[in-house]
Amino acid sequence: MVSARRSFQGSLPIAAMQRLGGALASTDGTAQYELDFGRDEFGTAYLDVRVQAPLTLICQRTLEPFVLPVTLDSRLGLIRLEREESALPPGCEPLLVADDGKLNLVDVIEDELLLALPLVPVNPDSTLPDEVVGHEPEETSSGEGRSDNPFAILRELKKR
Repeated sequence: MVSARRSFQGSLPIAAMQRLGGALASTDGTAQYELDFGRDEFGTAYLDVRVQAPLTLICQRTLEPFVLPVTLDSRLGLIRLEREESALPPGCEPLLVADDGKLNLVDVIEDELLLALPLVPVNPDSTLPDEVVGHEPEETSSGEGRSDNPFAILRELKKR
């Protein structure tokens, strides 16, 4: 495939990737992929992986599901021995190929999507609930509206 500079493109159901599905809230949707094999100017065999997938995660701020659109564009240097990793050019991640030279492309796509998952998923459109943020106490002239918060006095001093 490297010598022939083969390219593949298509779609893959997210439900077909079992390891990824275990980390998601839902396995709905499909991943669109493009894979290109080739050699760079240094003679290094590579696989370019481009994937777009809507991944449904649980927001750790609100505990509600949300869809995170993931777009990947990475170059994987195809190596047979771990010591060949040091010869890879910068920006090229190693991909260890079995002795028979075969790759399971679904596993490669799934591995790249797993690596793209955030450690702590947070919906960028979410806000903290009012119970967490708290409310500003309404100021009254008599001071009766003061909360029992020990830092309320500091807040008032900061306003001066």
